[in-house]
Amino acid sequence: MVSQSPLTHFDSQGMAHMVDVSAKAATHRIAVAQGRILMGPPTLAVILGGSAKKGDVLGIARIAGIMATKKTSDLIPLCHPLALTRATVEFSIDEPNAAITCRATAETVGPTGVEMEALTAVQIALLTIYDMCKAMDRGMTITDVKLLEKHGGKSGSFTSA
Repeated sequence: MVSQSPLTHFDSQGMAHMVDVSAKAATHRIAVAQGRILMGPPTLAVILGGSAKKGDVLGIARIAGIMATKKTSDLIPLCHPLALTRATVEFSIDEPNAAITCRATAETVGPTGVEMEALTAVQIALLTIYDMCKAMDRGMTITDVKLLEKHGGKSGSFTSA
C-alpha cells in the first residue's frame, strides 16, 4: 500500500521517518510562537511581587524556555537537532485578566525550520510558571499556544491571522 499523504514525516509506504533535509539550502530561519497562562489575581500578585517560595518565577521560566529550544529534538521524535543561533523568551503581563503571555523566538541558519523550537520554548516556559506556582493555584490554565510567524526556507514566510 502506497501512502498518498502530503505529510512529510511518512515515506511512500506510510512509515514514519525523519525527513531528509540534506539537499535543502541552508538559509536564515526564524520562528516566533506565543501562549498564555491564566491564573488567579493573588497568584499573579505573588509572581510580580517576587515573593514566590521557589524564587524568581519569570526568570526561571525564561531560562527553562531557552533550554527547551535546545532540547526540542530530544522531546519530539522526528525533529532534527538544530544549531540554534538565537533563542529568546519574553513575558508580558495582563493584570486585568490575571494572565501572562509568553513569546519565544528561535533562529538558525540551516536546512530546516525552527517552528518546533519556538513552540516548545513557549510550552516549557508556561509549564515552569505552573510548576512554580501550583501550590498557590492549581487552576491555572495554559492556552492559545500557536505559531505567530516563521520566515526562511523554501516554503517562505507564514504569519498567523
